[in-house]
Amino acid sequence: MFKQFFGMTTNPFEKDVPAGEMYEGGDIREVDSRLKYMLDCHGIFLLVGEPGSGKTAALRKFISGLGQSLYRPLYLPLTTLTVNDFYSALASLLGESPRYRKIDMFNQIQAAITALYYDQRITPVIVVDEVHMASSSILDDLRMLFNFSMDSANPYILILAGQPLIRNKLALNMCLPLRQRIAARYSMKGLSLQETSEYLDSRMALAGVPRKVFTEQAVCSIHSCSNGFPRNINNLATHALTYCAWKKLDAVDEEAVLQANIELSA
Repeated sequence: MFKQFFGMTTNPFEKDVPAGEMYEGGDIREVDSRLKYMLDCHGIFLLVGEPGSGKTAALRKFISGLGQSLYRPLYLPLTTLTVNDFYSALASLLGESPRYRKIDMFNQIQAAITALYYDQRITPVIVVDEVHMASSSILDDLRMLFNFSMDSANPYILILAGQPLIRNKLALNMCLPLRQRIAARYSMKGLSLQETSEYLDSRMALAGVPRKVFTEQAVCSIHSCSNGFPRNINNLATHALTYCAWKKLDAVDEEAVLQANIELSA
């Protein structure tokens, strides 16, 4: 409805934005910078953020820029598994036919990573998403699974991404060895007020509307209601645009954002 009213070519706040067209706020730049450091040192990186804060988008943008001849990205979003199922899923991602016993899968995974890195000169970049959902047993096994050459080599980059609950799990004594092996970390902060304004304008421009549609008051309201988290911003902006199209308003004002927030909170 609002696409036709505002003369848009696409829905500006869908999540399937190509990596090359993403708005680069402070969070994405920081994640990219720290992960580029990981390309040199290897090891384990921890990314923490509230739901909708843009963790996966930041990782998608980073991974899109990796050279295919040098890196092999592997994405595992399933962490509510048994330890054996986790091993099996990881072995499958590495192109292996998972064995039955845990010890055999352990050896399979380590052998596959070793072969990629030392024989093919390809660094596996393994992303374990929603890691806050993983059991303490899986977290404990991670530090053993990624212990190579008596803990003297890191032929991989392991990215653990999850919600703030992961901090509590890593604070447990049994997770101390894993926590000590985290080489770098970053916590998503959300977009600033200025970044929120730029984000809204950039998404509208991508949809074929270069003029400023969101008033200054609307931007402030969206930023306040969303905490600067992109998913919340997208939802608020979409509902506000729908309200404006219904009311035949050619700009999104504070009232439109208020109505959108009420609808989303219902």
